[in-house]
This record gives sequence, C-alpha cells and structure tokens, in this order.
Amino acid sequence: MRKLAVFNFVSLNGFFAGANGDLSWHKNQPEDKEKDDFGQAGVASDCLTIFGRKTYQMMAGFWPTIGMQVDPVMAEGMNKAEKIVFSKTLDKAEWNNTWLIKDDMIAAIKNLKQQHGKDMIILGSGTIVTQLAEAGLIDEFQFMIDPVALSQGTPIFSGIKQNLELRLVDHKVFKSGVLVLTYKPA
Repeated sequence: MRKLAVFNFVSLNGFFAGANGDLSWHKNQPEDKEKDDFGQAGVASDCLTIFGRKTYQMMAGFWPTIGMQVDPVMAEGMNKAEKIVFSKTLDKAEWNNTWLIKDDMIAAIKNLKQQHGKDMIILGSGTIVTQLAEAGLIDEFQFMIDPVALSQGTPIFSGIKQNLELRLVDHKVFKSGVLVLTYKPA
C-alpha cells in the first residue's frame, strides 16, 4: 500500500504563496546549502509526484528550461520524476512522465493508495492538500518554514472545514533559520 505525503514551504504565518502567487520570499541563499541538499535528497527519493493545475503549470514552465540552468541536479530529478496532475480544465500534460487525471481526485487517490508502487508526494497545490487532508488521505505533512512573515497570501489550508489534528514526528533546523517540521495525523 502506498503512502501519500505533502511537502510544502510556508511562511511563519502559514502562507504557501504570497500575494498573486508570489514565491520570491522562498529564496535560496548561499548559506542555504542545507536546504538545497535537503530538497535534492527529496527529489532523489523517487516518489510519484502529485500536482494541481496551477502548481503543475508553474513547475512545467520552470524545471525543463530555467531550472536546468538554476539548479541542474534538482531539475534533472524533477524532469525524470513520474508525475500526476489533477485538473478538470487542462486538455493535456506535456511535461515528460506526466499523466493527466480529470476524474474524481478523492476516488483516484484512494485507488492509487491501494495499489503497490512508489509512495506519492504532493508538492505545492494548496487546494489539493486541503481536499485530501479533509478526506483523511494524507499520511504525512512536511513543512519547510522560512523565517519570513508575509503581509498577504494563500494559507496552506485555505478553506479547511474541520480541524486537522497533527502530531510532530520529526524536525530539522538549518543554520539559515529555516525549519522542517514533519507531522502525521494524530
């Protein structure tokens, strides 16, 4: 049975994107080699990567081109990874190794979790995180917390309808002040 995890970077006040989807606050600084190494290890873990439409379009527009120049190791991992994008509006998914699923996301994830195969990880995709968390389908939440508070943005659990009780199972503190907190449902 497959596990479904979430990895997302967030601000101190819980935003995973700033105003108008801005992500520039999540900067890689020279002193953030630990953060880079951590990200590259995650890509090397060979999971089936899950996206919603917005995150997919952003990633597909970055990693095959600009990403290859900015961070070739991470780009190679992202470009080789098996990916699923959930979207009712996309007609096709052209980034290599990507499957488009237009059907009921909850049912599709339940089905995927019952199959043997690679574990799955959701990157970004706040709407998907909220829906799958409320359905009780996420086995682990991993948040990289940047030491910044944003004046506005999109909360990681935007629109959540019920409390989500979690328990801390691991943590890392980087020299740059970045934290990685890992939670499982309580």
